[in-house]
Amino acid sequence: MSEATGRTVVLDVWCDLQCPDCHRAESDLRALRERFGDRLEIRRRHFPLPGHRHAQAAAQAAEEAYAQGRGDAYWTALLERTAELGERGEPVLSEVARATGVDAEEIETALIDGRHLLAVDADQAEGQALGVRGTPSYVIAGQRLDGGASQDGLLERIGEIAQEELDRA
Repeated sequence: MSEATGRTVVLDVWCDLQCPDCHRAESDLRALRERFGDRLEIRRRHFPLPGHRHAQAAAQAAEEAYAQGRGDAYWTALLERTAELGERGEPVLSEVARATGVDAEEIETALIDGRHLLAVDADQAEGQALGVRGTPSYVIAGQRLDGGASQDGLLERIGEIAQEELDRA
């Protein structure tokens, strides 16, 4: 379908915000945004892995950043500091909040009161139901593609699927 028809393809990306592979995948997401613009809706989904101690808190902090209208900036900035998050924990969440214009005190309060826990759990449950086991994982047009240490070929494959979907109809 042509760009004029307004057809949009959805790409769900399951991510653990303490995962270095998710950080590496950000460049692929940028390339997809540049290629498809508004015709590709990229939805960031949470999939905190059990081996990453601070991933659950990071996911909740990201949800609070989205509630404040700065979610994408927070998400990207936090992924740039995955190693530091692993080493230093929750103080990094507040530092990233301040650096991205997010109310750090509200992030801290959200972590205490757990207001975003259900949203994070819902993403994770949906990912598990779809067969997501690791991060990053992608679902587009009903197809799950698993990333990880090697993202080789994924950008091209996701692009092919998105183009096929846009060309239908």
